[in-house]
Amino acid sequence: MSETLLGLVAARDVPADRRRGGELRVLLGPKTVGATSGFMGVAALGPGERIAEHYHPYSEEFLYVSRGAITVDLDDEPVSLATGEALFVPRNVRHRLRNTGDEAAEVVFHLGPLAPRPELGHVDTEAANP
Repeated sequence: MSETLLGLVAARDVPADRRRGGELRVLLGPKTVGATSGFMGVAALGPGERIAEHYHPYSEEFLYVSRGAITVDLDDEPVSLATGEALFVPRNVRHRLRNTGDEAAEVVFHLGPLAPRPELGHVDTEAANP
């Protein structure tokens, strides 16, 4: 193995995207490491925060709660997830992540395959928190 670790990205080095709520950081993806099959990142949600409802017409999404607890609304059906639990979100399923607990939550996400163009990969169905 080479002494250089290709594709090493630290969450602390990626600016947070707050447009849809919470703090989203894409760690491994086309822009950061040249990935061609999908992208992976982390979402941080404080108590009461949410990531606005959206869906992915081309990608499946995999969620893993690494800290705290969240509720994921899948087509308006709530699913509770605790630390150490994972959830599969199929293509075209509307979903929203909410921290309904009293402590910060962190969620690892992966989406794949990629949409044909980045602007086609994510469809917002509600506005983010003001």
